[in-house]
Amino acid sequence: MARTGKVTVVGAGFYGSTTAQRLAEYDIFDEVVLTDIVEGKPEGLALDMNQSRPVEGFETKLTGQTTGPSGEGYEAIAGSSIVVITAGLPRKPGMSRMDLIGVNAKIVRSVTEQVVKHAPDAVLVVVSNPLDEMTALAAKVSGFPSHRVMGQAGMLDTARFSYFVAERLGVPVGSVRTLTLGSHGDTMVPVPSACSVNGEPLADLLPAADIDQLVDRTRNGGAEIVGLLKTGSAYYAPSAAAARMARAVADDSGAIMPVCAWVDGEYDIEGVYLGVEAEIGAVGVRRVVERDLTEDELAGLRAAAEAVRAKQADVASL
Repeated sequence: MARTGKVTVVGAGFYGSTTAQRLAEYDIFDEVVLTDIVEGKPEGLALDMNQSRPVEGFETKLTGQTTGPSGEGYEAIAGSSIVVITAGLPRKPGMSRMDLIGVNAKIVRSVTEQVVKHAPDAVLVVVSNPLDEMTALAAKVSGFPSHRVMGQAGMLDTARFSYFVAERLGVPVGSVRTLTLGSHGDTMVPVPSACSVNGEPLADLLPAADIDQLVDRTRNGGAEIVGLLKTGSAYYAPSAAAARMARAVADDSGAIMPVCAWVDGEYDIEGVYLGVEAEIGAVGVRRVVERDLTEDELAGLRAAAEAVRAKQADVASL
């Protein structure tokens, strides 16, 4: 197998370290770099993962690097074609994603500045919360073309929705197709017209009230896990989503995925980062993919755009 390129994951918490592990186990990269501000943590995790290579049979090398407040250590990310930004504080029980906005904005701004300095050709995949706002901030700070900055949102929400549907109907998860657009949060927009089980419309299998209940559980999926864990937040499903996005870039696959991308004219929505379907390749977002939506779905998407537009404008000054 040919292995090429370097990918970096910034932030060695549960989310970041699990993302780095998934990327390494794909065995398609020469190197996965994991960074963190906690001294020794990324080095220790990388050493542990490297020692799993003989067991799992992958050759991708993992490099851990502690970084400092003035950018010390970031030279390790030089040449990265993809950078996944997971850095930031996780939610605690009772917190919303928006409660993290001030502190995480400072972190994402600082990280993005270092990415520009050391990996200026990278595609950015942002996963820090609040997701839509942090994606817009990373785009503004980096000055990168909009297609090279995207956020992980719809991949996770859609996966959660699909799992809940499969659980409710007692069917394999592989038989379920769902879709969520809009923001990663309160203005998430389910797309019932795109939801099916074994090709049969979901609306033919479940009453509207049941579907609404599953949508509500999806919208609050992260908070449900935070409440159960008491400390920390979800990372297995989120890391799977982020890693798949990074792989689509590395493979130049053209896979169509629901992500947070720059929308400028599609669906008659102008100039905002928003959860939409997009074709993903080596350049990042090749194009936003428009589908036929019902009037209600389109109205929900446009309302979500206006809600996140205001918040993205506010965060630009943080």
